[in-house]
Amino acid sequence: MKELPVASVDRIIRNAGADRVSEDAKEALAAILEEYGTKVSAEAIKLCKHAGRKTVKEEDIRLASQRLH
Repeated sequence: MKELPVASVDRIIRNAGADRVSEDAKEALAAILEEYGTKVSAEAIKLCKHAGRKTVKEEDIRLASQRLH
């Protein structure tokens, strides 16, 4: 399931300093980012529910990301 546009992933890699980026590299990073994003989101939802809320907030995302590192 592809959610991230390849052009956006290309910009991320180029902003990191790459001159050229293969399509395979863009697709691989997109898959990794989507997988990580799903994990962070799931953890953030747990935090949100624990706090008795239905709305996921920025603080949930940030804390979830910290907890997964």
